[in-house]
Amino acid sequence: MAARFNAARRLLCGPELRTRQTAAWFGADARVDEALRDCDWGNWHGRSIKDLQTTQAQALQAWLTDPHAAPPGGESVTDLATRVAAWLQSLQTTPGHVVAITHPYIVRAVLMQVMQGAAFNAIDVEPLSVIELRFNGIWRLRLPGIDIEGAC
Repeated sequence: MAARFNAARRLLCGPELRTRQTAAWFGADARVDEALRDCDWGNWHGRSIKDLQTTQAQALQAWLTDPHAAPPGGESVTDLATRVAAWLQSLQTTPGHVVAITHPYIVRAVLMQVMQGAAFNAIDVEPLSVIELRFNGIWRLRLPGIDIEGAC
């Protein structure tokens, strides 16, 4: 997979160890971009959904259904989307390919911006998913296939 993105002029990653380690597969020149950090879970960081369903069911339900609701001390989906929109806007000033190693919630917010809709919870992003975004006056989403040896 790394060979596919060798031509990228900019390799960006979130600040977390897991994104920096993944970025290392693509080259040693990855630049940490704070805008690509995972959602701020606040007091919920490290807690399981099952635990939250038991101890903070109302707050969890509000967060799952209201994009303006945030975990205690954390970031709402609206705040996350605003952060990601600003990051996308910043990319428009420098042409060229960008490979961004980040988290599923950031990818969801990117897709939401590109699709100009509120389908945040309808998007499921698996680990190591690949999407391609192109900008030529308008953002376009491209879902690239993978090369499989022996495939016709």
